[in-house]
Amino acid sequence: MVTGNLSRSLVYGSRGIVCSNSPLAASTGIQVMREGGNAFDAALAVAAVETVTLVPLCSMGGDSFILAHEAATGQLTGINSSGAAPTGATADYYLSQGYEYMPIDGPHSITVPGEIAAWEEMHRRFCTMPFASLLEPAIGYAEEGFPVSPGIGRNFAHAVDKLSQFPASAAIYGSNGGMKAEGELLVNRDLARSLQQVAQGGADEFYRGDLARRMVAGLRKAGALFTESDFAEHRHDIYDPIATTYRDYTVYQTQPPTQGFLLLEMLNLVEDFDLGSMGQNSSQAIHLMTEAKKIAYEDRNRLAGDPRFVEWPLDELISKPYAARRRPEIDPARANNTQPAFGESGDGNTTYFCVADGAGNCVSWIHSLSNSFGSGFVSEGTGILFNNRGGRGFSLEPGHPNVIEPGKRTMHTLNCYMAFRDGQPAIVGGTPGGDYQPQCGLQVLSNLIDHGMDPQDAVEAPRWWSFPGTDPASLKTPMELRLEAGMPEEIDKELEALGHRVVRRRPGINDGKVQLIVRDLETGVLKGASDPRGDGHAAAW
Repeated sequence: MVTGNLSRSLVYGSRGIVCSNSPLAASTGIQVMREGGNAFDAALAVAAVETVTLVPLCSMGGDSFILAHEAATGQLTGINSSGAAPTGATADYYLSQGYEYMPIDGPHSITVPGEIAAWEEMHRRFCTMPFASLLEPAIGYAEEGFPVSPGIGRNFAHAVDKLSQFPASAAIYGSNGGMKAEGELLVNRDLARSLQQVAQGGADEFYRGDLARRMVAGLRKAGALFTESDFAEHRHDIYDPIATTYRDYTVYQTQPPTQGFLLLEMLNLVEDFDLGSMGQNSSQAIHLMTEAKKIAYEDRNRLAGDPRFVEWPLDELISKPYAARRRPEIDPARANNTQPAFGESGDGNTTYFCVADGAGNCVSWIHSLSNSFGSGFVSEGTGILFNNRGGRGFSLEPGHPNVIEPGKRTMHTLNCYMAFRDGQPAIVGGTPGGDYQPQCGLQVLSNLIDHGMDPQDAVEAPRWWSFPGTDPASLKTPMELRLEAGMPEEIDKELEALGHRVVRRRPGINDGKVQLIVRDLETGVLKGASDPRGDGHAAAW
């Protein structure tokens, strides 16, 4: 369990469950289902409310990645909606401006937001209620305000310098010489008007309408390279999710440009080890999973990029034969502490939620601004906070698979999963946490599948984090294995004996904020687990 007195009960439902890091969003999703909506209607409403209430984590100015299972057809659909670099954004341009690395804040760190395209695609394919009605709760929270939650309050406290750089951002989020505090009402009427425009005009308004023109004008005034065509030409991907098998389950993940394949590669690598007999969070099980992580992340760093621009062997990396070839590199008695290759910035602020209804429809949805508060930049008059995915994901290094180019998408740490059994979705889960996401997914799935844990216990169990991962700024850091404070004390020496450099996380410094739904395939009962490391909860109907 999580250290201290943080613990929650498992939530049961038969008609619907929503697990979100925003209690207001979770409640909204349940209300939508009570009014006759399905899981997809609820998910769209939840996503919209989260972009208002989870200010540092997601926004209309961010990106979205979705897995959606439609019970009536048995179809699992993936939606990748991440945006591209603007016209004129080349490594030569930024090098000529004196940059050694991509700027991490401000207008030059931004890529075209994909969030709204994902909303419209979700609605067009799966929803039953009017698009505008599903955005009404979000519009209300932006117009009338909402109280800042504890975790968001802490984010604001750490972002004073970042947000104060930009007048429109400071005007919205500033308060009493600092930023909004826990419990304080946050009102963003400009955002309410932007949401209202999208509610009436859909994605066309956001990418080609008056709102698009005003966003681009504000970005260009601040020095960004965007043109109206960059927004107008945004396109998202609809695809069959990538997958592998693990024990009796088929695990599905988001396609590139996300790094969801890392979870599948790691599952393949550890599948031949009997983790169940080793014991949950035993030193041997942690060691083997950590070594699998190192192989997978090194592959990602060397090879992965936007499939529209970079050819790389995705199918091979997630195949069983590839895992069989690489598995002998895992020494059960000794850690490999070789430095990883170059990669992408790995930490970040994101949020994940999941929804299921009694009919068997399920949604796994992750969306993000990248860093906390993204670029920090709000285009004046829109209330929309923009991502900094370009600043964190692109490289200026020649030959790097993620070197910046106009129209190119950076690789994303964002990913989410579903695990099927007997052809039906049995586990729906994910977490924010940048580079930590696939490692967390590996641990949660192992807790459930290898160790038969209750979903809430699987979420609350202390976790490990192998660092570094893909962040160029930290790749020269010596390998270390970070353990949450709740890990048994004796495990440090056992892992150190295997060659790991063990670092203890301070109490209260936790990794990930998992949301998880487990479906009982015999009874149809839904079990919802929400991570006490975050502010949210599981709501049921």
